Amino acid sequence: MNAWLDKALSDVAADATVLRTVFPAAGRRVGRTAADAARVELLKAAPGAAAELPGLYRYGDAAEKRAVLLGLSVVDIGDAGVELVADALRTNDTRLVAAAMGEYAAAHLDGPAYRHGVLKCVFMGIPLETVAGLDRRTDAELVRMLRDFAAERTAAGREVPADLRTLLNEQDG
Repeated sequence: MNAWLDKALSDVAADATVLRTVFPAAGRRVGRTAADAARVELLKAAPGAAAELPGLYRYGDAAEKRAVLLGLSVVDIGDAGVELVADALRTNDTRLVAAAMGEYAAAHLDGPAYRHGVLKCVFMGIPLETVAGLDRRTDAELVRMLRDFAAERTAAGREVPADLRTLLNEQDG
């Protein structure tokens, strides 16, 4: 493991407020490809991470916001993370929208918000395989919305995403 990350994990385990400095630095210290995993590990190691998440998200760049969203399912934040997910779903950044629809969203979003997130993923071309909980959260209203979307795409002469066709076919069978 990276020596910087080892020290940062130790530091945040002792004081969650250290996240404010090490969380943004992770991308430079461990590299961009490993930054998401490192940041999630930092969140897991900090006993008070839940209190820090809103600030990390609010003041973070897109990569830091993505890591906060990915970390929601490993931090005991209760329903307080719903506001962060809702903010991400208002963006047009596919990285944030995809991260927002992880396990935390599947467990905490109400029906309308979850359906909105799924439809936004389909609209933005985000693969449905990245949407957590689709197998257990798909309901008649979501199927109706997705069928309407597919019908609009077909009427406009546009392609319906293959994963959406698969999901709708599964609902028929």
